[in-house]
Amino acid sequence: MTDTSQATQNPSTHNQGKVLFTTQATAHGGRAGYIETPDHHLGVKLSVPQEIGGGGGVGTNPEQLFAAGYAACFQSAIGSVARREKVSFGSSRVTGVVGLVRDDLGFALDVELQIVLPGLSREQAQHMVEEAHKVCPYSRALRGNVNVRLTVIEEPEHGDVG
Repeated sequence: MTDTSQATQNPSTHNQGKVLFTTQATAHGGRAGYIETPDHHLGVKLSVPQEIGGGGGVGTNPEQLFAAGYAACFQSAIGSVARREKVSFGSSRVTGVVGLVRDDLGFALDVELQIVLPGLSREQAQHMVEEAHKVCPYSRALRGNVNVRLTVIEEPEHGDVG
């Protein structure tokens, strides 16, 4: 049994840093249930995708929620790096693609982030993405556990022909 009492007693520090924000969500009924937050800002029905033996349905699934959270966090990390390095670009976009993989231990995640940074060369965009991957909390949490593919997609700026 793992002792979690220290984390429970002192949630304000982590790896020598101070916790700035804490949130929570509660799942009811697993993949076919629903998720809610105490502040009621999030309340979603879950459905098991047909691809993994479920009935599908109108609900979302944990992989979609993870893809959305990671994409949003990574895009913010790119913005942070851009401000630090005084780099500007057009309206960026990050798409998270998360797959559920069966492996020897059970299940694992397959993750790709597809990043569009209009107005930057491929080299500049790749640099921004690599720097963001170093500081994004999701990337840091996954490092060493999940292989994350970072794909820079070149797209002309709005109004450009190409």
